[in-house]
Amino acid sequence: MIDTHSIITPAIMYWGTPVTMITTENEEGTANIGPISSAWWLGHRCVLGLASMSQTTINLLRTHQCVINLPSDDMARYINPIAKTTGALDVPPVKQALGYEHCNDKFRLSGLTLRASDLVQPPRIAECPVQMEAELMSSLELMQDLLDRKGVLLAIEVKILRTHVRNDLRLAHHANRIDPDRWRPLIMSFQEFYGLAPAKVTESKLATINEDKYRVLTRSDVIKQGGDMDRVDSGEAACTN
Repeated sequence: MIDTHSIITPAIMYWGTPVTMITTENEEGTANIGPISSAWWLGHRCVLGLASMSQTTINLLRTHQCVINLPSDDMARYINPIAKTTGALDVPPVKQALGYEHCNDKFRLSGLTLRASDLVQPPRIAECPVQMEAELMSSLELMQDLLDRKGVLLAIEVKILRTHVRNDLRLAHHANRIDPDRWRPLIMSFQEFYGLAPAKVTESKLATINEDKYRVLTRSDVIKQGGDMDRVDSGEAACTN
């Protein structure tokens, strides 16, 4: 077989991941929105890839709380106005070089609507079909082998405390499942916006597994976790730092 590959050194490795809009609380109590595309999930934990100088990072490490809002593929118009803005009063030199400017009210600039959360202080974004209230668990400095770059980027683990989903995304006859044929996340691939294909490319053998069977990996036998129960406890206490 003829080798059809070439060796390249890409500056970024954005192969295609869902866009997330992270809401956090600024020190003065206002809300910040940080659109990112470096996020992935295992069980009820999410790992966020963030720059250490980002206002989202600073807020999250200080308050230990955030909301992970997932936009649908028709919501890019809300993200572009705030894509090159930062909540930091003093814009870091790196971001200045990329054309970023300070914005003290990203909800106003984006046209998005603030909605109060149940368990954390940062608000949810009303327009986003999926909103996950979350609590900081741990953070890891990346590039530890490079003395002059160690800690510039962080991998931050958060625990999902409560998940809000738009009703039309729920799978019929199931209390806690999403209908993948209805969920259309906004995808970022090498800084460009995309959506999913309108239908499955083929049937998935993995999809024959009942999703509830995965809870054996995440549900603690010792500690009750509200985000991983069969039903939401309406009397559940608010999360504190």
